[in-house]
Amino acid sequence: MITPAYCKHFARYNRWQNQTIYDACAKLDDVTRKRNMGAFFKSIHGTLNHLLVGDRLWLSRFDGEPSGVTSLGESLYDNFDELRQQRTWTDDRADRFVSNVDQPHIDSVITFRRLRDNVEMTLPMHIALMQFFNHQTHHRGQVTTLLMQCGVDPGITDLPMLPGDYSSPILGA
Repeated sequence: MITPAYCKHFARYNRWQNQTIYDACAKLDDVTRKRNMGAFFKSIHGTLNHLLVGDRLWLSRFDGEPSGVTSLGESLYDNFDELRQQRTWTDDRADRFVSNVDQPHIDSVITFRRLRDNVEMTLPMHIALMQFFNHQTHHRGQVTTLLMQCGVDPGITDLPMLPGDYSSPILGA
């Protein structure tokens, strides 16, 4: 079972890794970031966009704020700087959510409609939260592979290497 501390730790980890990945991606030009490299979401930019789409859908389910997402394949931001700014905004939103999560909420269930087929689903909240965090890790791993293929080292990605003094403006250390 997961705890509020687990959620806060993963929110910190995801923020750290999102910043690290975006810093690495910024070393590439826009054409390279958007080049179809045969990944599931074709390009680095496409994969980063997918992460934002997924995170906004899950956060909308968690906090009730509209996601603004109309389809799973939607391209939210064509401009890399705007995509990066919105990534930070979305990480802030995740921090706000997890800062208020308590154990009874984690032990509850969540019911929502899937965007792709409008089917209603009910899941244990702890599974939904683990999916939210794991989904980011999974697709960032794809981005690190694409970065390496472009000659850019994405840096350390291991959870135990999360800097001890790293904190979001909302969660603190």
